[in-house]
Amino acid sequence: MTDLSASSADEAIPAPEGRTQIIDTEYEIGQDNINYRRRFVFELDIHNIVFSVSALTIVAFTFLTLMFQTTLGPVFTAIRDTLTSNLAWFFLLAGNIFVIACVALIFLPVGRVRLGGPDATPDYSRMSWFSMLFAAGMGIGLMFYGVSEPLGNYTAAFEGPVVEDGVRTDWAPLGGVPGDEEGARRLAMAATIFHWSLHPWATYAVVALSLALFAYNKGLPLTLRSVFYPIFGERVWGWPGHVIDILAVFATIFGLSTSLGIGAEQAGAGLNFLFGLPSGVGMTVFLVIIITGIATASVIAGMDKGVKRLSEANMALAFLLLMFVILVGPTLQILRNFFLNLLAYVEYLPALSNPFGRNDDNFRHGWTAFYWAWWISWSPFVGMFIARVSRGRTVREFLIAVLLIPSLVSTIWMTALGGTAISQVVSQGLTSVQDAALEIQLFEMLAHLPLTQLTSLIGIILVIVFFVTSSDSGSLVIDTIAAGGKVNAPVPQRVFWATFEGLVAIALMLGGGLAALQAMAVSTGFPFAIVLLAATWCLFKGLMAEPRPLSGTPKAA
Repeated sequence: MTDLSASSADEAIPAPEGRTQIIDTEYEIGQDNINYRRRFVFELDIHNIVFSVSALTIVAFTFLTLMFQTTLGPVFTAIRDTLTSNLAWFFLLAGNIFVIACVALIFLPVGRVRLGGPDATPDYSRMSWFSMLFAAGMGIGLMFYGVSEPLGNYTAAFEGPVVEDGVRTDWAPLGGVPGDEEGARRLAMAATIFHWSLHPWATYAVVALSLALFAYNKGLPLTLRSVFYPIFGERVWGWPGHVIDILAVFATIFGLSTSLGIGAEQAGAGLNFLFGLPSGVGMTVFLVIIITGIATASVIAGMDKGVKRLSEANMALAFLLLMFVILVGPTLQILRNFFLNLLAYVEYLPALSNPFGRNDDNFRHGWTAFYWAWWISWSPFVGMFIARVSRGRTVREFLIAVLLIPSLVSTIWMTALGGTAISQVVSQGLTSVQDAALEIQLFEMLAHLPLTQLTSLIGIILVIVFFVTSSDSGSLVIDTIAAGGKVNAPVPQRVFWATFEGLVAIALMLGGGLAALQAMAVSTGFPFAIVLLAATWCLFKGLMAEPRPLSGTPKAA
């Protein structure tokens, strides 16, 4: 994830340019905030309700989880399993609605509406904008699951259902294609692309477009509650809005903590693989502490430009690693399969997105439902970043770019890394890749390519820097929400959120490991999915009220 703080975080929201449907409200940003300032010592500017409830709840949750680790572990597992098994249909249905809404907006006349007003010009060139959309990808997730998910899907699809003690255990998407190597590969890659392309990015696009529209065109604060003005009117500045923003804070911090925990687990496994350092929960906790400390130090020191350069260097490293795997791996197969995998995705998309009447419950519950909840919990974070860098774009241009560019990047990444791992297992019989734990499979795949030490070290660096920039940027997003929409709130507040992102990740790792991380992502993703469904209606309502030009030709960037 790129560094959000590098993109106009300290700038005021610009006024709309040209004729827009500005919402006339008596609310002033910060009017409900508590302000405290001691010269050269300490400063706070926090929303009295949103910050207080969110912060106290997060602090209490962290300490209770640390105090009752042994007791809460099974509870977290039960929460995850219960929610994913009973609500998988709901998550799938919500994801479908987000995709359909985005596609509809591309073709409807409201697609000509320009974010920031009809006279607004883009803040960034198209190339810079495309690069930032690429950088807004799911960095830690792509590193962790880039090998493990395609390979796991292939193995499950090829082996088909397993019946133990009369109980069918099916982790294969759509039941698999037992014994068919090519069919299993196609289905495995289609299911992987399904999880990492249009559906997650449509979720992010709904949040990003809603925030951008109501901030840049309607003149409201850059916070989630503003999106719901069409429903609540002036009451959105009261308790209905408080609840929405509090849910956004919870969703973001638990979504980030899940990613940070997963990233630290993989970084620890990589250090063990490369240097023989001890692995396990202790190393994971140590890495969370160290990297959270680095992120917090960058907040204190105001190292936005430094983190921006670090983030850009990280994206360059990711590109080099991708190109290395393509060039030294099965190059022709990767290039050919990129297009074949896209065709397979289109072929299987209706079945994979179907919420009802399916037999692949373990796959649907254990993979898809968790992913959808995770993406929903990440949506305030990624959505706010995309909104901030997209002023001046038309709705149509915005949606086409946000849906397609990251989806294609994710597809080529999964095809290269996952496809290489599948080739190693199928063509070369390298079972060590298949048998390795999820967090180590990336490094096992690289071990069978040249320059193993160097590429594995790059992999570890990528995970760690994605971790740092996500934590730094996430603290800014949470603080903007908890400061009532202020984009230049005092630094100590960001320090607080950066610290507790790490502490929550540690508490969850100690209190149940990956299951606990997944449980909280699902728990916060469910109520926030309801919020996003309502936001989708508000988005349409807001766009329909906007004046539309006769031509949607984008202005020169």
